[in-house]
Amino acid sequence: MSHAHTLPGQPRGAVVSGPATARAVNVLAPNPSAMTLDGTNTWIVAEPDSDLAVVIDPGPLDEGHLRHVVATAEKLGKRIGLTLLTHGHPDHAEGAARFAELTRTTVRALDPALRLGDEGLGEGDVITTGGLELRVLATPGHTSDSLSFHLPADRAVLTGDTILGRGTTIVAHPDGRLGEYLDSLRRLRSLTVDDGVHTVLPGHGPVLEDAQGAVEFYLAHRANRLAQVEAAVESGLRTAPEVVAHVYADVDRSLWPAAELSVRAQLDYLRERGLS
Repeated sequence: MSHAHTLPGQPRGAVVSGPATARAVNVLAPNPSAMTLDGTNTWIVAEPDSDLAVVIDPGPLDEGHLRHVVATAEKLGKRIGLTLLTHGHPDHAEGAARFAELTRTTVRALDPALRLGDEGLGEGDVITTGGLELRVLATPGHTSDSLSFHLPADRAVLTGDTILGRGTTIVAHPDGRLGEYLDSLRRLRSLTVDDGVHTVLPGHGPVLEDAQGAVEFYLAHRANRLAQVEAAVESGLRTAPEVVAHVYADVDRSLWPAAELSVRAQLDYLRERGLS
C-alpha cells in the first residue's frame, strides 16, 4: 500500500467533513460515485474572528446536505453571507438555488445562467465578505466556466474539478478544451512558485499538502496521455472510441465514457496544431 507522502500531491488521508485549514471547513456531500470520488466537497470559508462565511459549491440538490452545510456554519458561529460556484456541473451547482433560499444569499458564478443576484464572478475579482480575501482565477479547461479561488492567508487554492484530491480530472469536451486546461494548470503552478501556495482544497477527494507536486503530476499525466493519443492516431486509429479502447485499456470500462470526452478534446487539440 502506498503512503500518502509518496502519492502525487501528498493527499492528507481520508476525506472527512471538518476543518482543513484555519479558514476552510469541508462538508462532504452524500453523492459518492466513480466520477465524484467520495462525494462533492462543499467548502465553508471564513475569517476565524468573523461571523460571516462564504460557501463554495453547495453541491447536489440534496435537502439534507444543504441544511447540514447551514447547520455546520451555525455551529462555527457563522452566518452564510455569499455563495460561489467553481463551475456549473450538477454535482457542484444543482443545489445552489435551493441553498440561496435557505441562506437568503446571492449566488455568484462565471456563467450568467447560474447566478442569483446582479453580480457575476470572474477573473481578477476579490471576495472580501467578513474580511475574507479570496482571489478569483479563471481556470477554464475542465469546463469553459471553471474558476479557482486563491486563499492567500492559508496559502491554499480551491480548485473545483480542475485538480482533484485523487486521480485526474476530465476535459469535458466539447465545452472543455485541452489547450485552455494546460494553460490553467500552468497558472496554478505559478501560484505555487510565485505566491507560496502549498495546499489544494479540491472539489472531490482529500486535501493535497503539496500543491506544486499535484500540478506537476497533472501536467506530466496530460503530456503522457496526449503522446499516447497521438501515437494511436499515427497507428491508424481515428475515432474517439477506438482511441479510448487502445489508450485506456487498463482503466475500468465504466470510466470509458468520461475518458472519451477527454480523448475528443485531445483529438481536437492535435488537429488544431496540425498533428493529426
